[in-house]
Amino acid sequence: MKKSLLTLVFGSAIFLAACGGDDSASNGETAEIDGKSVVQQSCATCHGGQLQGGNAPALNQLGAKYSEEEILDIILNGKDRMPGGIVKGEKAEAAAEYLSTLK
Repeated sequence: MKKSLLTLVFGSAIFLAACGGDDSASNGETAEIDGKSVVQQSCATCHGGQLQGGNAPALNQLGAKYSEEEILDIILNGKDRMPGGIVKGEKAEAAAEYLSTLK
């Protein structure tokens, strides 16, 4: 009986620890997403580590060509060979904001 109860307690603790994480700061606000990190994680494979181009066009001066809104549209809907939706939601918005600064 004690062994079953102990297993239940530890199992519940592990389950709750795994499900308890969120992106909220300690004051209840959502943590800000770093657009540069999103771009490095999601775009560098095709666009190069320094966004200089590779299998896909260079992004290192994208902000000189497109506005933040246009970049977000490309991220969400795709353009030419790039499929849309690789990054979504707030991460897409953060990536577009960062990319729009590259001029």
